[in-house]
Amino acid sequence: MLSILALLSLFAADEAEKLGPTVGEIMEAAPEEVWLDPDPDQVIYIETEKGTAVVRLSSNLAQGHVEQVKTLAREHYYDGLHFYRVVHGFVAQGGDASGEKDKGSAKDSLPAEFEETAPEGFAFTPLGFADGYAAEAGYTDGMPAGRDPETETVWLAHCTGAFAFGRDVGRDTASTEFYITIQPQRYLDRNLTVFGRVIYGMDAIQALPRGNFGDGGVNADEATWTEIKSIRLESEIPEEDRIDLEYMDTSSETFRQLITARSARASEFFYYRPGYIDLCQMPLPVRLTPEDAE
Repeated sequence: MLSILALLSLFAADEAEKLGPTVGEIMEAAPEEVWLDPDPDQVIYIETEKGTAVVRLSSNLAQGHVEQVKTLAREHYYDGLHFYRVVHGFVAQGGDASGEKDKGSAKDSLPAEFEETAPEGFAFTPLGFADGYAAEAGYTDGMPAGRDPETETVWLAHCTGAFAFGRDVGRDTASTEFYITIQPQRYLDRNLTVFGRVIYGMDAIQALPRGNFGDGGVNADEATWTEIKSIRLESEIPEEDRIDLEYMDTSSETFRQLITARSARASEFFYYRPGYIDLCQMPLPVRLTPEDAE
């Protein structure tokens, strides 16, 4: 006779099977065509003593901000500057703390791109669950995003690893100072312009020394600032020095299956399954190319 524990285990396994495949099973069965190579002209490497963070820039939204950071990277603006403001659980901010460095051919200020009319051919994969910060939450081109079907506007979301420019109180005052979210900060959506996301090396950002809350996260002792050795476009880095990454096509059926699996929590480990997932809990699958992973 089976024990009560064994019966419960069989029941849990049967329930999990009804809920469909697990995340692990979907990832294992993912076809090669769902893995995409980032455009080297749309990727920047942030080099610090803590490691390298790889940021993929948006290819369809906030293009004014994208062009600004690419110009700054090409002209080596950030080399020797610092991460000088790091707030625990909030953001890591980098750039010129003095505000005095020559911007070269970059713009002094940028028109805000908080939200935009959906561009032609815009592809959006809805998450399928209610969201407190957007009429509809989902993914576009590998980026977590929100949209409003009534106004036909879209924007990128402040999930962990969001790459954005800071600004003053004025809408159009962003210029060079960037930040990376250490944890989700969705209340910032449509208040600042997100135009990229860390897809590799988030551990290097998480390792940055924190500032004091009372000082707004700015490290008062400049000796504790973390130097930005360089920010470069991947296309300007020798191929042998690149980190070969692939990310999953968020318009693919495989990615839609992952959304279902993460909300269902089909693994036998789970006893309570909420049948829900929020936007920032739906990570973008990223991997080293198979030949590099070996």
